Amino acid sequence: MAEFVTVELPEGEARGVAVLRIARPPMNLLTTQVVREVAAAAAALATDPRVAAVVVYGDERVFSAGDDFAELAELDADRACAMAADLQRALGCLAGLPQPTVAAISGYCLGGGLELALGADRRIIGDNVKLGLPQIKAGLIPLAGIRRLTLLIGPSAAKDLVYTGRFVEPDEASALGLVDEVVPPDDVYTAALAWARQFVDGPSRALAAAKAVFEAGPHGLDRARTEWAELFHTEDRTVGTRSYVADGPNSAAFVGR
Repeated sequence: MAEFVTVELPEGEARGVAVLRIARPPMNLLTTQVVREVAAAAAALATDPRVAAVVVYGDERVFSAGDDFAELAELDADRACAMAADLQRALGCLAGLPQPTVAAISGYCLGGGLELALGADRRIIGDNVKLGLPQIKAGLIPLAGIRRLTLLIGPSAAKDLVYTGRFVEPDEASALGLVDEVVPPDDVYTAALAWARQFVDGPSRALAAAKAVFEAGPHGLDRARTEWAELFHTEDRTVGTRSYVADGPNSAAFVGR
């Protein structure tokens, strides 16, 4: 049983939206245990056929205020070297989910919390949120977020955020493309659920294929050929193409196979 992460699954056998919550109050600081619990929960959701999409959330006050520097202060170089690859994979776990994933961000999203959120397909924040990667102020760098941040907002803006460690307000975050939607604080969770629910009746295999191509980066063209061809083995492709011809878009009853 996880101590600091909870998962709400769709009820019964019906497909729906799962909610993965970080629950280490008051600020949801990320220890190595918390990060590993998030990764373990994500791995379980990835293989659950009931899960059509995933919302990642903290609570109404905070998503995650970042790394637990008290823990990091006690690490020696050998231990840090031994755990770096494991932690890097864990912080990037949301990108490996085959389902569409949205981070619902309240309060603060800093350091490792922002690195985790960067792996989601979409980031929705309240209009009072502060974001940033302040690790440089502790003599460190982001372990998992630099590449993904650079792809998202470009190298110049990414270097500014990483080198300075400064906080970003909602308007700037939206202008940079760091987040996708800014809403009133009380609407963050419901907006994330609304985005996720549109995939409940969607073609899960095709969505997973699209995610795999995006994640392939510079090898995306090769991966797209493979994923596209493999979809011709799926029932959803058969249903989707035939219904599209007969009745147009939005007419298919996908079955997730």
